[in-house]
Amino acid sequence: MADRKPVIDDLCAESEELDLLVTELSPDRWTAATPAPGWTVAHQIAHLAWTDHSSVLAVTDQAAFAREVEYALTSPGDFVDNGAEEGAGKPPERLLADWRAGREALAEALRAAPDGARFPWYGPPMSTASMATARLMETWAHGLDIADALGVPRIAPTDRLRHITRLGIRTRDFAFGVHGLTPPFEEFRVELTGPTGELWTYGPEDATDHVAGPALDFCLLVTQRAHRTDLTLRAEGSDADRWLDIAQAFAGPPGEGRRPQEKSR
Repeated sequence: MADRKPVIDDLCAESEELDLLVTELSPDRWTAATPAPGWTVAHQIAHLAWTDHSSVLAVTDQAAFAREVEYALTSPGDFVDNGAEEGAGKPPERLLADWRAGREALAEALRAAPDGARFPWYGPPMSTASMATARLMETWAHGLDIADALGVPRIAPTDRLRHITRLGIRTRDFAFGVHGLTPPFEEFRVELTGPTGELWTYGPEDATDHVAGPALDFCLLVTQRAHRTDLTLRAEGSDADRWLDIAQAFAGPPGEGRRPQEKSR
């Protein structure tokens, strides 16, 4: 059973770093367009607040969460955008307060959850550590969108990326499935270089298919925050090569991903 404390602590640290990026924004900066079509900085924070609220319900009030799922089934494809749109309409100070309260409530609920607990979700049920990992992944990815919108340097990558790399690897078969493809039977060997130079390895050494490169690039790929051609990941084997074209660590239908960057002549 995975130790929940490190990933919950890292989720809180990731959220606090993003908070520093937006806490002093002027009202006009909250309306800056992000790479997500139709979403402003306010939409990005509202989405995080909405998902934290849903996560708290999943952990503490499963009957209420079931009603949320029923609503989602009545408006597939819209309920996420609706939640972001509602939150983005709030004054920035109210939106920030709601996000802070929600993420604090979620951290407390995850720390207090019984050992071995599993919680319902819009996809398969999740363990405590898995839910915290998913929230960290989304916080990091949406934080990148916000940094892009504001035109500020991204926060230097940390070893918190290790949680996202693990999630990206665990969701390999999911990525094949949502594209209507049969997942490979065998595990891949994945070798990633972390931000401090440490080599992170996953899967059997004698695997037929291999993926290697910087952990940051892998995280950008599986969260679809960069196009594969703009990254330095390497694949050996046809299945591994296909995976790098379709990888996604987030639930839902296949994402459109990012367009390749234009190369200067």
